Amino acid sequence: MTMKVAIYARYSSDNQSAASIEDQFRICREQAAREKWKVVATYKDAAISGASLILRPGVQALLQDAQAGEFDIVLLEALDRLSRDQADTAILFKHLQFACVKLITLAEGEISELHVGLKGTMNALFLKDLAKKTHRGLRGRVEKGKAGGGLCYGYDVVKRADSEGAA
Repeated sequence: MTMKVAIYARYSSDNQSAASIEDQFRICREQAAREKWKVVATYKDAAISGASLILRPGVQALLQDAQAGEFDIVLLEALDRLSRDQADTAILFKHLQFACVKLITLAEGEISELHVGLKGTMNALFLKDLAKKTHRGLRGRVEKGKAGGGLCYGYDVVKRADSEGAA
């Protein structure tokens, strides 16, 4: 019997390329072809943090279709593409397990409870570290008199060069 596969891809910020999702789809399709699996669906979330599960329509649709028995396997590049939040990863894994859907990543292989626990902890630590570094960087910008975030609503960026041509 040919296994039916759904592919999930995500990239997390506006600074990353939308091509990242297509790259993830491509390498997952290549793996599915090697395994002789049939890709029946693809799901994606673009420019959405791995820390937020509720706001991700791609994951929500994937779960709904998994519960409806649309596929046997969810294939993705790495577990952190699904979520970097330890609790969310565990919940997603349990929902897929209940629906008799295997979770397989190119990086880790078939996901088990051990992967969920260890990778979930590592991803949670990564998010905590990233938040600290981001906060540090924003504070440094503010202390230099620059904006601490994105462009303020209603303002335009006007780049000016000094007398030596530096911006």
